[in-house]
Amino acid sequence: MIPLVHDFTDQTVLVFGGGRVGERKARRFAREARVVVVSPDFTDALAGERTVREATAETWQPRSAAAGIELVRDAPTAEAVPEWIDSVDPALVVAATNREEVNAAAAEAARARNVLVNRTDRAGERDVGSVVVPATVDDGSVSVAITTGGASPALSRHLRERLEAELDGAGAMADLTRELRAELKARDVAPAERREAMRRVVRSSRVWKALRTGTTNARKVAEDVIGIDSTTLAEQEPESQ
Repeated sequence: MIPLVHDFTDQTVLVFGGGRVGERKARRFAREARVVVVSPDFTDALAGERTVREATAETWQPRSAAAGIELVRDAPTAEAVPEWIDSVDPALVVAATNREEVNAAAAEAARARNVLVNRTDRAGERDVGSVVVPATVDDGSVSVAITTGGASPALSRHLRERLEAELDGAGAMADLTRELRAELKARDVAPAERREAMRRVVRSSRVWKALRTGTTNARKVAEDVIGIDSTTLAEQEPESQ
């Protein structure tokens, strides 16, 4: 399997199963996508936060295109699963029920429609077109994904916990270097010199300390590391036309 990053903005994820696994998957994708969870029952946390609608694949109608979680109470059989997929038209199907035949039907129907599928009751070897949802560590615009291909979720979680402290401040570093790189480009600094300047910044323990503690101005520290200052940048910015 080859890791990829997928943008789910304005897309829908269909989750079969409202237990703990289904809840975890739903919350993960709801950060960006509209998530529809179809299940006869839901965790207390999910049901306590949202209204539960009663519907079948034939009667269900979307309420909103905004990102978030919608709960629909239904107990689809393996035969009814394709109808749900056709009604919701998802970009991804998550099969997270405790019924193997329903999960298998969801995976088969998704693949037949060229829809990505994440089957949570299978580990290790995966079918063509299947998706593994990795453990991730997020800090602002920086995300690190960890996957064992589904072979060991426990190891993925352990590695994620170890990386959380290491990534502290990474999002702020990404924002800072983006700004500096753009300013150096505006000054017509050669690409090789810009790359070297950014390498010095991201490898500087002084800059990382400033970002993590906030005790000093990280921007000023970074400028010192690469030998520029805000005044020089302002003086050399091209005049607007």
